[in-house]
Amino acid sequence: MADETHNLITDVPGLCVGHAHDAGAATGVTVVVFDEAAVASLAILGGGPGVRDTALLEPEMTAQAVDALVLSGGSAFGLDAAGGAMSALARHGRGYAVGSVRVPLVPQAVIFDLLNGGNKPWASGVGAPPHRELAEQAVEDALASSGVFVLGTIGAGYGATTVNLKGGIGSASARTTEGHSVGAIVAVNAVGSGVIGGGPHFWAAPYEQNAEFGGFGLPPSIPPEALVPRFKGGPGENTTIAIIATDAALTKAQAKRLALAAHDGMARALRPSHALLDGDTVFAASTGRRPLGPSPYELSALGVAAGDCLARAIARGIFEATALPFPGAQLAWRDRFSPTPR
Repeated sequence: MADETHNLITDVPGLCVGHAHDAGAATGVTVVVFDEAAVASLAILGGGPGVRDTALLEPEMTAQAVDALVLSGGSAFGLDAAGGAMSALARHGRGYAVGSVRVPLVPQAVIFDLLNGGNKPWASGVGAPPHRELAEQAVEDALASSGVFVLGTIGAGYGATTVNLKGGIGSASARTTEGHSVGAIVAVNAVGSGVIGGGPHFWAAPYEQNAEFGGFGLPPSIPPEALVPRFKGGPGENTTIAIIATDAALTKAQAKRLALAAHDGMARALRPSHALLDGDTVFAASTGRRPLGPSPYELSALGVAAGDCLARAIARGIFEATALPFPGAQLAWRDRFSPTPR
């Protein structure tokens, strides 16, 4: 990891992040663009995913690396975003060489944000959804970025919600004892809750670093009612989607294992998670800047760090979110609680 870190996925060398959103529609797109094509895989543990071009990420498939990964709002309408990212990357000469042409490989996952109060005529058959254009903007934003980006109500998390608080984009980073950097970025649109009971304490509190989501810790005790599952919306209205990145050189099979391990962080930070009503998806990507040692425990340590990072990123996405400016919009954590413990 670089000497100066920002507790963001961009602390992993070899990638950049960009966002774009449509405030009136209350939806957006986030992209992770790799400096060079990155080995990647994924794990889907939710029952209702929305994805594009993810079959190629399975370890037995021919393609070995991807140019970018896309997180988007819009539900299935938002799957146009990958095409926009492909167009933008093609203009920059990126992509898998096939004869005289290049085809950027850009897998994608979406969240459901169609009922958050935004103006979405395209969801009723009028006009086209904005996600293709937003993805092009997000790629250009990524390529021009300094590596620092804001969290909360932005990009793919612009219209995100949870059962009881506004969701959003979260990110976190860490370094393993072997020296590998690990980072997570997530769009938190969960069927469940990221806070214990009514809050302000986060389920992810044991993994918090440097008061990154308020420093409240755990409450003195967890009341039984906080353990009763609460569910938001109906089938297909939820999903938490994330990208884990590391500079450790991984094979696709190892990236698959990393994505599976990272899902532990989702279970630590959200109650419930991986429900039939969720599309919970985690991508894992390797920029390959540092060799991975021969010990299987080194990959296992990466998995622990990835899970911890994802748990922290989920809490940060809720902690940093701001409410949408619509009547009846869901309150944000900051609308209900002070950012510092009383």
